[in-house]
Amino acid sequence: MVRSQPPTPTPGATGEGPSRRLVLGAGLGMATAAALGAGAPPANAAVAAVTGTKIRNLTGPAETGQFAAPWTDLGIPVRCPDGTMLFVCGDTFDGAGVGDRDWRSPVGLRARRPDLGSLVIDDSVGGAHAVGLVPEGHQNGTTAIPSDVFTIGNTMYMHLMRGLIYQTHHSDFWRSTDNGQTWQYLCQWPGDQYGGQFQQKTYAVADDGYCYVLSTVFNRDIDSDLLLHRVRQDQVGNPAAYQPWGYANGVWAWGNHPTSISPRRRWGEICFRAMGGKYALTWLNMAPLSMRAQIFPLPTSNLFTTPEQTVIVPTTPGNEWGNAVASPYGGFIVPGSTFADFHITVSQWFDAQNYRVMQYRINGLAA
Repeated sequence: MVRSQPPTPTPGATGEGPSRRLVLGAGLGMATAAALGAGAPPANAAVAAVTGTKIRNLTGPAETGQFAAPWTDLGIPVRCPDGTMLFVCGDTFDGAGVGDRDWRSPVGLRARRPDLGSLVIDDSVGGAHAVGLVPEGHQNGTTAIPSDVFTIGNTMYMHLMRGLIYQTHHSDFWRSTDNGQTWQYLCQWPGDQYGGQFQQKTYAVADDGYCYVLSTVFNRDIDSDLLLHRVRQDQVGNPAAYQPWGYANGVWAWGNHPTSISPRRRWGEICFRAMGGKYALTWLNMAPLSMRAQIFPLPTSNLFTTPEQTVIVPTTPGNEWGNAVASPYGGFIVPGSTFADFHITVSQWFDAQNYRVMQYRINGLAA
């Protein structure tokens, strides 16, 4: 994932060159420019009736600079037990731009009024200085990147991926019983489990007492299976309680070795949610670059044949319109969304001062 590369100071600040993360972001922009050109909206900007509208910037100097978090990304939204909305962000900086100073990850930025139509960050975990939610000293360039945050009853859970870019040493799991103000460590998984395909996880909290968990490799440069597990909601912090879904001896069953439920591809961020009596999966698709969604009735549905709907398409800086976004990634479903009123957080990064989280409304999503 481009965003997970440990940043170096911005060019000119110390004489060092741009980070690989920044170079990769620029490369995405150049590839997009070559594919789409500039000026008029591309012909494939939306599939069928799916369109999108930017609602607002959620982060940036004007929006979250007051919390020493002008430069941040991801913004995984979660409804807290007290009714507020917490946005759990990745690599976060203060100062003049990405990599300048005060590197923290993850941080929590809060909207005390979580209405989709007026979603404004007006608080943070840490007040005037958003603090790192868990210990992370960034020794030797490591970081802690959140892949999901969710709530069960009065408890919140957060899954983090630890290590260097494309070199996840392990993922770990945390809980909070005070609306995300403090977090307690629960457990971890080795980075090489299932060939690395259990590094990036996202959780759908279902009405049947289970969480259904989708996972991939945390690496945009290689193909990965999409694996499905289930775990009782009262056992999410117990790695031994996760049951894989797989195909063996002519049948699909829980407890079989996990088998991919979707075509192998290069995955960016993934988000899996139970909503409206169905399940929604959104993800950053790397080839071709786009954000996509699938809606299906059961966690075990066949995603090889489930229609994919393109919700965000790439463009170049200065040529954004509708659901066309320069250097997009993320794509996390905002709590309170319905299929008729579907909102996602979209991250953007194409230079040291264009690094933010935005809110988009997706129209025409077929449920």
